[in-house]
This record gives sequence, C-alpha cells and structure tokens, in this order.
Amino acid sequence: MKRILIIEDDRDIVELVRYNLANEGFQVSAAGDGATGLGAVKKNPPDLLLLDLMLPKLSGLEVCKEIRREQALNRLPILMLTARGEEADRVIGLEMGADDYVTKPFSPRELVARVKALLRRAEPAGETARTIAAGRLEIDPSSYQVTRAGKPVTLSTLEFRLLYYLAARPNKVFTRDQLLDAVWGSDRFVTPRSVDVYVRRLREKIEADPENPAHLKTVRGAGYLFDSRAS
Repeated sequence: MKRILIIEDDRDIVELVRYNLANEGFQVSAAGDGATGLGAVKKNPPDLLLLDLMLPKLSGLEVCKEIRREQALNRLPILMLTARGEEADRVIGLEMGADDYVTKPFSPRELVARVKALLRRAEPAGETARTIAAGRLEIDPSSYQVTRAGKPVTLSTLEFRLLYYLAARPNKVFTRDQLLDAVWGSDRFVTPRSVDVYVRRLREKIEADPENPAHLKTVRGAGYLFDSRAS
C-alpha cells in the first residue's frame, strides 16, 4: 500500500484528501504545519508528498527546499497545492524541486488522477539501454546514477528521465511538447513551460557554468538539445 503524507493546515482539505485517497487504497497521514511535516518526512519518508505552499512555522517552499537537500529524499515525488493565481509561486515551487502542482479549489477526481500519474512517473522506467558518457558526464540508466567528473550528481526521477532522453538522442532538437510526451507521458498535467524549469534545474546540477551550458542547450524558437561534443 502506497503511503501519502499531506502537509496542509486546512483541516477540511485534509479530510477531503484523506477520504478520497483512502478510497483508492492509499494510506494517508497528515501534518498541520511545515516544521512538523518536514520532521515526519525525514523520520519515515512517504511514497508521495502533498505539500501546501502557505503553511505555519515553515512554508511549503522551505519544506520543499529542505527535502531536496537530503540525498535520501531527492526522488520523493512532491505534489504542490497552490491557490488560484499564484503562478509565480508555482514556478518557484518547481524550481525548488516540486514535481507537479494542483490548483485550489480542485476536484477530488483530479487530485487522485494527479497522485496516480506522479507515482507512475516516479517508478524506475526499467531502461536497459547503455550507459552514456559525454565529456565529464556519465549517465547510467540501470541505477539512475549520474556522475560529473567522477562525483555523484543527485537527480530526481523525472530530472534523470529528461536528461537521459536528451542524452540518448544527442544533437537533436526537441520541442517542449515532444519532451513532455516522451518523459511525462500521456497522463501529464504539467504545462510545456514546466520543461523550462526542469532544464534550469538540470543545468544547475550538471553544468560547470549553468548560464552558459555546454550540454543542455536552448535552440531559440525550437526547443532543447543535448550536445554530446562538449568536453
């Protein structure tokens, strides 16, 4: 049984989420503030975290940032709960490491669908392809491990899938929609612009100079490519 933790200070929302996810066979626990929720995640990591942005004691953005600092928690799927109109917060949340978001007020059916989709995407893809070496990068699909100059680079499952998809098809341009279809799949809910956020996150982790990337390059008006010729 998959375990889901919701960090949310609105009790009505907590009970709505708990009821609907429990009906789908999930085990649901809750925390009413960011500090308590972060402690619960570290003590007993769930299979997925539902995280409100506006929380007492510690904001959702701070919780997300702290989780992504922990190597053992880096692949924990995080679904943000945001208020309508908080586009800037959603972008920041994705940049901090959240995987997807749902906007309040949401329908229980939509929430359940997003939880299931995110859990599916978080499962290892079972790649049997070769390890890719490009410059100082090495990308191993069998273990979902990436190293740069021999040092491990910690990526979330979706970050790894995006990087591997591009690196396995070097020097070829892909549009945002093509990447969403290939990496996120048909049950995706994120927008094409979310790809930009993931690319920025990857550049921060794998590039020596994220502002002038050697591998993950933007082709203006077209999309992104992985340059395998970079050293």
